[in-house]
Amino acid sequence: MANITFVNEGKEAIAMDGANLRIKALENNIDIYKFVAKLTNCNGYGQCATCTVEIVEGLENLSPRTEFEEKKLKNKPKNYRLACQTLVNQGNISVKTKP
Repeated sequence: MANITFVNEGKEAIAMDGANLRIKALENNIDIYKFVAKLTNCNGYGQCATCTVEIVEGLENLSPRTEFEEKKLKNKPKNYRLACQTLVNQGNISVKTKP
């Protein structure tokens, strides 16, 4: 199990190994989308890149970046991830939403 700390919101969530970061955020009422993306996002299918988050701590406790993430985030720091493509493995993480 892992503890997810949402830094901007000051909230914590518990995730089972292999849990999807986007789903855990939404289950815990964490708003990960900016402005219009709240209406235009792809609902977690990895097509739009509107669920970008910054991993502050625990990057090593997540699944590797997917091919889609590598393309969409190629000019972003390595600690930026798409929440819909990120699986939480064993270990705690800290996340900043809407970087």
